[in-house]
Amino acid sequence: MFCFSASSCDVVLNSDITKNGSVSSPLFPSPYPSRSYCRYDFQGRGKERVQIVFSDFNLYHPSDNSKECESIDSLVAYVHIDGRMEKIDNFCGSSVPKPLMSNGPKLILEFRGIYSSRHSRGFKATYSFTENFGITSGRQSPEFPCAFVFNSSETRNGTFASPNFPGFYPRDTECHYFFHGTKTEKVHLHFSYFDVEGVLPCEAISASDYVEFSNFMADDRKYSRKCGQLKEFDMESDRKFFRVTFRSNDRLDGTGFNATYQFLDEVDSYTPKPVQKNVAPKIGKCQKL
Repeated sequence: MFCFSASSCDVVLNSDITKNGSVSSPLFPSPYPSRSYCRYDFQGRGKERVQIVFSDFNLYHPSDNSKECESIDSLVAYVHIDGRMEKIDNFCGSSVPKPLMSNGPKLILEFRGIYSSRHSRGFKATYSFTENFGITSGRQSPEFPCAFVFNSSETRNGTFASPNFPGFYPRDTECHYFFHGTKTEKVHLHFSYFDVEGVLPCEAISASDYVEFSNFMADDRKYSRKCGQLKEFDMESDRKFFRVTFRSNDRLDGTGFNATYQFLDEVDSYTPKPVQKNVAPKIGKCQKL
């Protein structure tokens, strides 16, 4: 059952008052008291998502090196799914968690400082209510809840990523990436990282999240959906337009994808840029590395 104990450190953070700020455990950076229970209730509105970025994290952890975060000092995240609060993650120990994002305008963090110690300084994080899903490239389109446009007239190459990358992507989310070249261009994509929860053929029957590709606004049978943990791969459009769609369900999640795009003339072939290695400067004769 989902419930909270009454606490003097409970706080409600409303986007009508401020769009961003910081939260921390009691007395941070000093050790938090034992038997500390705090609830941080983030309340946005409309298309806003809550993004949490941790800068410090150090909770008391027993010496048995247990990987489970149950019944020990921890920070638990909940989001609204189908009208109820559901736990999406549980953090403990001293590893700084990756960025966190809600699937809607609300998110709750529950801090459980059961034991503490003189070395346990707790946690600190920044929060923001954002409508860009943590996607920082492209021009956001108002026609969809989550859609970003990349025009070759603005830049011929760049990067794009899944929502909240490199943190876990939010659940029950659909994002579109629209690439528009000139009439003599095509679009080349290179995925350097790919971790999207699912199993082939990435269909709803297997409760898979997925990424799909199309030369049209509608579905395109030429390309199969992508999901799972994949090595680097490339995709290329037939002509000037290309659509990439990311879709997550309300179950498990992953860290998503990171990719580059490049607009090429139709006759050009994609050649990856060579990796630059550190080379010692030449002074007189060649030096050995």
